[in-house]
Amino acid sequence: MFNKNIKLVLAVLILGWAIYQFVEGNIGNGIALIFLAGIFVFFYFKNEFLLLAFLKMRKQDFAGSTKWLSYIKNPSSALIQKQEGYYNFLQGIMVSQTNLTQAEKFFKKAIKLGLAMDHDLAMAKLQLAGVAMTKRRKREATMLMTEAKKLDKHGMLKEQIQMMKQQMKKI
Repeated sequence: MFNKNIKLVLAVLILGWAIYQFVEGNIGNGIALIFLAGIFVFFYFKNEFLLLAFLKMRKQDFAGSTKWLSYIKNPSSALIQKQEGYYNFLQGIMVSQTNLTQAEKFFKKAIKLGLAMDHDLAMAKLQLAGVAMTKRRKREATMLMTEAKKLDKHGMLKEQIQMMKQQMKKI
């Protein structure tokens, strides 16, 4: 919606207006304006289009998720680094259905930029391992699966890792 820097400027201006309201004695207005400024700060750290794309992804609506991601025109300037990592992660998941080479590029870029949670990083590495296995690069796939297993501390990807190991034996 807005550039990341515009969001911060709006938050500062609204916060200044809230302080003015406190000085004038309008405490309720000041509190409401602080909450409004907080929304802009929240959307600085969590991009609204990425949140909507994740919601569509949870419902298995890949077309809707792709639509929301398409609203982000220039990810390197519109998003902070972690958000850009998640943007590439989501793009990789979308593209992995059709083009493995492009999906591999998106996942590698997402890992390079960084993902906030370990299980997301494990998922990206597991996806990369699947691409490597499809392209008959067994050593790279094994290494990526080992890294994914280390990052998966809660065992959320245990079944997928086991399935990939079984498929790896067939190669």
